[in-house]
Amino acid sequence: QDDEWYEQATDVRSQLKFFEQLERLEKQRKDEQEREILLKAAKSRSRQEDPEQARLKQKAKEMQQQELAQMRQRDANLTALAAIGPRKKRKLDSPGLLTIGGEGLSMSGGSQAGLGTPSSRQYARQKITRVNLRDFIFYMEQERETSHSLLLYRALLK
Repeated sequence: QDDEWYEQATDVRSQLKFFEQLERLEKQRKDEQEREILLKAAKSRSRQEDPEQARLKQKAKEMQQQELAQMRQRDANLTALAAIGPRKKRKLDSPGLLTIGGEGLSMSGGSQAGLGTPSSRQYARQKITRVNLRDFIFYMEQERETSHSLLLYRALLK
């Protein structure tokens, strides 16, 4: 694919996404139309009510009750989240973070193996390895991604 003679003929993934989006929009439009019809039927005050009209009114009432219940549930969830407070970020135990001279330097490639299952609430603590600046500079010089990085040059100035 990096070849200069390579030419992409079709992009099936983007075509599928486009069609899925079209289907979603069509379904949303259809649901909105049905909702409008139900609301009109619920608001109509005709003298003679045929069974179809009564059924539409009942369906409209159920739909309104369902929307009201969803709004109440959403409000309750937001209230509960506000009562709990914001999520606290862990500073010291974050994986792949080295601190050198008070500066936080993030490194990619931290191994996540051996931390246990994500479903378990008790996480094993990751071993913290302390390194000095000279070792860190040597490591960065050896890595292809960081060998010409601004972070390396700043570390060399210290």
